[in-house]
Amino acid sequence: MRECRFHREIYDGKAVDAAVKVLERFGRFDLAEEPEHWVVRITAKTPARERKLALELGNYALGLTRKGTGPS
Repeated sequence: MRECRFHREIYDGKAVDAAVKVLERFGRFDLAEEPEHWVVRITAKTPARERKLALELGNYALGLTRKGTGPS
């Protein structure tokens, strides 16, 4: 399992959710909220796939945040 933490001042929660929906067919994603972060735990068939999904998730979520209005 790999954990990604997205700071609320940078990432829009809706963008993180949307990015997870795009990638969910490639692994399992468990979402949680903390006071300062959106947390996503990724489980996949191999550690290499988990790493790749984590990197893709971060890029996709940031891109969607930039396209939108930014953090809410």
